[in-house]
Amino acid sequence: MEAVAAAWERYAAGRAPRRTMNAVGATTWLNWTQYPDHGPSESLLGSVHGRRVLELGCGTGCNLAHLATLGADCVGIDIAPGQRAKAEARWGDLPGLTFRTAEATEFLAGHPDSFDVVLSIFGPVWFTDPAILLPLVRQSLSPGGVFAFSHRPARPDQEPRGALSEARAVSRWDYSARQWAALLSSARFTDITAEIIGPPAGECEGTLVVRAGR
Repeated sequence: MEAVAAAWERYAAGRAPRRTMNAVGATTWLNWTQYPDHGPSESLLGSVHGRRVLELGCGTGCNLAHLATLGADCVGIDIAPGQRAKAEARWGDLPGLTFRTAEATEFLAGHPDSFDVVLSIFGPVWFTDPAILLPLVRQSLSPGGVFAFSHRPARPDQEPRGALSEARAVSRWDYSARQWAALLSSARFTDITAEIIGPPAGECEGTLVVRAGR
């Protein structure tokens, strides 16, 4: 686990911080895709006002901060220790927002029925064995809760093989929308939608966006 945390810490160190304002002048916003100002809004989660929200792999907290401004009670976890410091430096004065350094499965195992919404944007859902992660996510959701995540789609010419070696320490689970839907159904999620969001003009790769309920 230390090697994985160190790999993500190195990755985070090379990432540029999110800009302070988006194309329409907002200072907080939620971005599901790898492209700025593109893709669905937070409405994918339903109303978050007064709801308990957990983000897996929150990074510097920019997506979660937006949900906090909408009245959600938010917790963000990230395995890279430096990300918590960056998140707290930028968003530490925002009420209803807490950041922790934690590995996703370990955190979820200790918080049954704790959250109304669990989300992961290019986060641990892509990098954790779903046979382990999905039951823990469902366990952590309250009845009627929502689970949503996004990541790049599996390449059409690549058979998903489970763990794919990356950066020596990090593994990735590449599955199609159909395969994710089947996995979520097997883990007893309901109301499952999984689709590829088309890219903006000039780009060729879409984004897989998945939503399910408990």
